[in-house]
Amino acid sequence: MSSSAQLVRGGHQKNIAKSFDRLCYRHSRWNVWSDFVTMAAIEISNVVDHANAEHRTQIYHGMRKKYSDEEYVEFGNMFAETVMGMEENLDQDFLGEMFMALELSNDYKGQFFTPYSVCRMMAQINSTDLQAHIDEKGWISASDPCCGAGALLVAFANECRRQNVNYHNSVLFVAQDIDMIVGCMCYIQLSLMGCPGYVVIDNTITSPSISYDGRGLIPRQNDSNVWFTPFYFTEIWHWRRVWSQMDMIFSAAAKAPEITEMLAEPETEYRVTKKGQLAFF
Repeated sequence: MSSSAQLVRGGHQKNIAKSFDRLCYRHSRWNVWSDFVTMAAIEISNVVDHANAEHRTQIYHGMRKKYSDEEYVEFGNMFAETVMGMEENLDQDFLGEMFMALELSNDYKGQFFTPYSVCRMMAQINSTDLQAHIDEKGWISASDPCCGAGALLVAFANECRRQNVNYHNSVLFVAQDIDMIVGCMCYIQLSLMGCPGYVVIDNTITSPSISYDGRGLIPRQNDSNVWFTPFYFTEIWHWRRVWSQMDMIFSAAAKAPEITEMLAEPETEYRVTKKGQLAFF
């Protein structure tokens, strides 16, 4: 078996590839990678999203029991190398590059991710006067309806950094993908970068991400399909959701007289019989 470490760059990626190869002696390459990113995403999610923790923990244990204790340690090493690799250089699609370098795109659905350099260019082109928009609206949002491993949103976060914009407090990141595995890759990278927001695992065409409010703060999707990043639960975003909910309540209350008036004027003509019953003919 040829070493996967020959296909990747940087010390952290090489260490992940070595752990990956050791796990692949007994398990298929795709199962190792999918279990790695799913368990890592669950580890992050369970810290903050207690509503889904029980269900996701069951998924975690189902994957964990396939591996020996020695093999399980390798998953911890892979996650630690991912954290250190992203800390060393935020301006990269760390997991997306690993996915492509390990040639996993050929093993599963023929997925090929957009090169990070292209995503960076797209982020620069579409990110003019960010601070001016934030000053006007209080905060802004960035959405990718076909996020893959999250390269475009990662590039946008780095463009915010270059423009001295504090995206932790000023940008809501919304991602969606039909594929659970690449969605988890996106979730891990956004979480490690401190991006507030969420990843929706669903079909963008048939079930696009929508929200109760007008700015994407409170998604309508089934909770089990939504993966909230840790920074989504910071105080500033918590209070923004509270105020958004209050605005929705006041808006509904303001419309209540109109609704009452509409109900008081039925479209169908009717008469009242001697016994007090309504007759429509």
